[in-house]
Amino acid sequence: MSPSADAAAPASTSGPPLAPLIAAQLSYLLSHSKLPIKVEQIWSGCRNGRYSDRFTLSIPFCLDYVHWDFLYNALAPKVAPDVVFGPDDEGFQPLVDYAEAGSGDKSCLAGWDYRDPRGLLALMHELRELYVEYHKKQVAKVDDARVTFELSTVLSKEGIEVCMVPSADRPEEVKFAVPLLDVDFDFAKLVPGCPWKLPQKIHLQVIFPISRSSSYSSVPSAPRLKLISTPDLKSLFSVEDEKLPPWSNGMCLAEYLPALEESLNLRVVEASASIGARRRFIEALAPTFGRPIEADPIFCREATVLSISGIFTFLVHFAIPLQFPRQQPALTLQSSQHLNADGTPIMSLPINDYPWSPRWDQAEMVERIYDFLTDECQNFKKFCSDTITQQK
Repeated sequence: MSPSADAAAPASTSGPPLAPLIAAQLSYLLSHSKLPIKVEQIWSGCRNGRYSDRFTLSIPFCLDYVHWDFLYNALAPKVAPDVVFGPDDEGFQPLVDYAEAGSGDKSCLAGWDYRDPRGLLALMHELRELYVEYHKKQVAKVDDARVTFELSTVLSKEGIEVCMVPSADRPEEVKFAVPLLDVDFDFAKLVPGCPWKLPQKIHLQVIFPISRSSSYSSVPSAPRLKLISTPDLKSLFSVEDEKLPPWSNGMCLAEYLPALEESLNLRVVEASASIGARRRFIEALAPTFGRPIEADPIFCREATVLSISGIFTFLVHFAIPLQFPRQQPALTLQSSQHLNADGTPIMSLPINDYPWSPRWDQAEMVERIYDFLTDECQNFKKFCSDTITQQK
């Protein structure tokens, strides 16, 4: 699954609050980490303790989450926490590796300062970086010629992560999480006033079956490919709508990625231009319908105008698609005078069957919609009256 775009607030707990020094470190992590960290559980190590002192963090890794327990001691809050990793990671022992390498002083734990709220964030990032490297080494041990070749050609790409994908009902697989576009590419700069709190990313998920062979088979099967983005990015464009280039026989990731990234770069440019087109469409509503009473000022996906036909007053909601102007807005009419049995305003179903051409300028698009609604609003008024009659 794709990690969420926003860091979750500390999980609610019916137990005692976190000890102040511990709470300060957790709060700093949640507000300053560039990763979408989630707090799954908070609890106390003592049955009747005054404070909670341990919690579970869900940390994104390889387009999924790992769950680590951070165990402080409320009776000794100056001491750094113990960390318990997942049951499948018994071989991941970063402190042992540090000790064997004689580089334990490089760890942030060597200079742990309980008064520094940045301590937990530094520890989490340090452990995660070591965890990423640990899994790269584990995958490198796999006896599969193609996986070995892929590692040798793309592992140097900044931000790439790999891991094994165990399964009870099929052979083992290796998953690559490959960041696309420039690692430092800032989508927020494309959208003035963008509310995104965390960096937005697009990854290609590549899953290779393991053949356990020292050489390639005659025709290696194509890997399973999927584009995955952080959820907030769907406000700009949806990667699910992107058609992946075909994977040719004998192809490798190093050959596949350039064409894919070129295609995505074009889509990013189109998505940015589409915001401008949607904004101009909303601005064009004012001369014909009057100034919208509501509008999405950032992504320009929605607008609402108040319309009157005789004594009938109604709202027109415009849902403007990401593919605008190739796709036309969906119109929904809402009566200001008729309520259904639940006491909510009567609304039409979304309307898409009205005259439209993406080649028209925005003013003509709006005029054609206005002409269409001149007649359609009478049908909607009758629908509202019939609904009220049926309720009596």
